[in-house]
Amino acid sequence: MALSYSYISRALAVVPLMLFLFSCSSYNRQAITYYSNLQQGNYEKAAKALDDNRLLQKNRNRLLYLLERGKICHLLQQYDSSNQYFNEADHLIEDARTTVKDIALGNLLNPMMQAYKAEDFEKYLTHYYKALNYLQLGRPDEAMVEARRITLRSYAQEDKAGNKDRYAEDAFSFILQGMIYEKNGDINNAFIAYRNAADVYLQNNGSYYGIRLPEQLKKDLLRTAYQNGFVDEAGRYERLFNFTFQKEASPEGGELILFWENGSAPVKEQQDIFFTLFKDAGGSFFFRDAGGLYNVPFDFSSGYNRDNIKLNDLRSFRVALPKYRAQPLYYTGATITVNNNTLSPEPAESISTLAFSTLQERMLRELSSTLTRLAIKKLAEAAVRPAEKKETDSKKEKKKKDTQEAIALGLQLFNFASEKADTRNWQSLPHTIYYSRIPLKRGVNEISLQINGPSSKTVQFSVNGDGRLQFRNICTLR
Repeated sequence: MALSYSYISRALAVVPLMLFLFSCSSYNRQAITYYSNLQQGNYEKAAKALDDNRLLQKNRNRLLYLLERGKICHLLQQYDSSNQYFNEADHLIEDARTTVKDIALGNLLNPMMQAYKAEDFEKYLTHYYKALNYLQLGRPDEAMVEARRITLRSYAQEDKAGNKDRYAEDAFSFILQGMIYEKNGDINNAFIAYRNAADVYLQNNGSYYGIRLPEQLKKDLLRTAYQNGFVDEAGRYERLFNFTFQKEASPEGGELILFWENGSAPVKEQQDIFFTLFKDAGGSFFFRDAGGLYNVPFDFSSGYNRDNIKLNDLRSFRVALPKYRAQPLYYTGATITVNNNTLSPEPAESISTLAFSTLQERMLRELSSTLTRLAIKKLAEAAVRPAEKKETDSKKEKKKKDTQEAIALGLQLFNFASEKADTRNWQSLPHTIYYSRIPLKRGVNEISLQINGPSSKTVQFSVNGDGRLQFRNICTLR
């Protein structure tokens, strides 16, 4: 029997909403003007595009806007303004709570509609940029505060990760912490920070999220151990490193710690996977994808009654999940030339590896609640769908069933269109952070950073060696 005009009109009423929801492309695409200008080095234009972006002006994306704005101000060397944004972002991170509104939006629509919560490695990198800003502003005491907060961040992350094989401590942040303590003359805490960083590597067979234990870290740990008179500790780590420390005279002009931020962090995109619900011999319900990669239990903590589950209503349904797409490195290496010496910066943090790994670590944990949420939506569709029409139905009964069918169809279209992965991330982060500790002579030091790739680039700058430990970072987002 043909559908009535009323039936069709009700079904079509949801089409504009469906088209609106489908039009909400990935976060990266919606902020492409900002990122394009950023990668081309047009920082002023990037800042304007960021401020003009309507998506990032929404309250749910406030944290993401602050992180991006803090980074662009840092690149513009507006260090005070940068920390104003990062401090507000830090406050939002510390006070982050999952509200009833967020839960409702996540269940009824999708996670993209919830308030953005930073990735765990993004939280650590907030301290990195804040500390660099304070050091450039000549405020080492505030940088020390960020160094101490790295320890607190580590404790919070360990509590969150538990004893599972997941990202907990950030070795690079401990290295940065040790440098800041050194800057402020606290050699004891510098040693502890370097030791914490080295232990993270050693506990993971010398490699942590794509980074091998840096040679510079070995030197810094052993140097500060001997400076503190911790001879036994120094000897123990020399054996663990299979490395004998050679004491060198301190450079007259001090040292420059140069961070090279290379490339761009991976982009988050959406992938669609189709699942089916099945019941095993023991009466338990599981979700399984077509490829057989996932076997996820139904989460009955949601309060849903297992007696209301009808497998025929859940033959197949689509799940939208986030995935990362790596952005290839244009520049693949660099050398530093200063005072007739040539140095090679070492990799210290692979944001790209962290992004892929931490997403994978939490994927199975999040899948159960996501699948259960979608299954409940599908069951709700089935619940409002009327029984099959019969020739003996009265006009009133047929009209009622038409209405029910239209509602069910509208709900089906709405659920299908609203299913969307959260593709937001702090996109202006680099692919990898490298670092090098450069000895300086007294007075002016001319430094050349030669960056190599399909085409080469040279960054030249001067540093006044005054006997202190100094910091600088150079960013190549291409």
